[in-house]
Amino acid sequence: MSTTKESFKINGESLLKKVKELIEEGNIRKITIHDKTGKELMSFPLTIGVVGAVLAPVLAAIGAVAALVGECTITVERDERENNKPV
Repeated sequence: MSTTKESFKINGESLLKKVKELIEEGNIRKITIHDKTGKELMSFPLTIGVVGAVLAPVLAAIGAVAALVGECTITVERDERENNKPV
């Protein structure tokens, strides 16, 4: 299965909300957060079956980062579903 990358520029206030939305989509392989200068602040992989208790420390860390940064970029690595194959 191949992957695609997508980036979102957002402010710190929206960071945690956006990450939660992305996790709920379910096809996310990895999320990386960069500050406005491009420096990587944090990166974490997401595997199939990751649930709330495992994500709680990651979400707490993202909340702390959100409080410190004014503007950031989220880069999302997604699994591409192959729609051309018959079911």
